[in-house]
Amino acid sequence: MPQGSHATIREFTVTDPEAGPYGITAGPDGALWFTLVHEGRIGRMAPGGTADFHPADPVEAGPMNITAGPDGALWFTGLRGDRVGRIDTAGQVTQFEVPAGGPGGIAAGPDGALWFTLMRTDRVGRITTGGQVTEFPLPTSGAMPSMITAGPDGALWFTLNQGNAIGRIAPGGDVAVHALPTEGAAPVGITAGPDGALWFAAIGTGHIGRITTDGKVTEFPLPDPAARPHAIVTGPDEALWFTEWGTAHVGRITCGGRIDEHPLPRPGCEPHGIALGPDGALWAALETGALARIVPG
Repeated sequence: MPQGSHATIREFTVTDPEAGPYGITAGPDGALWFTLVHEGRIGRMAPGGTADFHPADPVEAGPMNITAGPDGALWFTGLRGDRVGRIDTAGQVTQFEVPAGGPGGIAAGPDGALWFTLMRTDRVGRITTGGQVTEFPLPTSGAMPSMITAGPDGALWFTLNQGNAIGRIAPGGDVAVHALPTEGAAPVGITAGPDGALWFAAIGTGHIGRITTDGKVTEFPLPDPAARPHAIVTGPDEALWFTEWGTAHVGRITCGGRIDEHPLPRPGCEPHGIALGPDGALWAALETGALARIVPG
C-alpha cells in the first residue's frame, strides 16, 4: 500500500450498550467469539450471521478476554471472580478457580496449555486443558501484568501496564523483564508480528512499540497522543492493526513504522479487542454494543 492504507468498515450491532463487548477472537468453528464483560456472557457470531449468547445464566466472574484453545474450545478470563473459563463451540461453559489476583490476558502457549496474567498479584498463571493450575511469581511489585501472547521464540510475552515494561516467561517459568524507554507508556495489548518481533500498544503515551526477542525496543508515536491504543493484532496484509479507544479509530502500522488511521462509523464507540476473523477481515469489539468488520484494501 505505497500510497497509504484504505479500509472498508461496517458496524454490526450485537447487544445493547450496557453489555460491553470487550475481548474477541476467531473460533475453530468459523465464527467470532467475544466477551460481554458487563453482562457476564459469551457471544458467538458467524461472519454475515446473527449473534447468539451463552450461557443462559450470566457468568458472575465477568468474562474479559478470550482466546482459542488447543482443545477446540474457547478459553476466557473472569476478572471479577478469579476464574478461567472454557466454552465449547456448543456453548457449554466450565469454570476453573485460579489463585486470587484478577486474571486478565490469556493466550494459548506452545506447550498445549493456556497462559494468563494475574493483574493484581504480579504473577503469570498456566492452566492445562484439564484444569490444573500453576502460577509463577514475577520480579516486580504493583506492575499489573495485563495482556499476553505467544512469541516466535517459544516463550510467552506480556505487558506490565504499571511497570512500564514488557515481560517474557519461558514455559519452564524463567522470567525476564525489559524496561520501556518512555515513562508512563502503560502498555496493554501485545501480539507477535510478521517480522519475528513482538508489537504492543502503549495506551498511556499514545504510541505503538516493537520489541525484539532479545529486548531491543523501538517506539512509534501516534499522531494524537491521546488516542489510547488498546489492543493489537497482525492483519492479513503483513501489517499490525490496533484499536484506538480514545479516538474511536482503528490504526494500521507497517513493520517499517508507517501509520494510518481509520475512523469507526460511530464516534465514542470505545473499541477494545481486535482479531483476525475467519473470513480474512479484522474484527473489533466495541464496548457500546457492536462489532466492527474492517477490510483492508
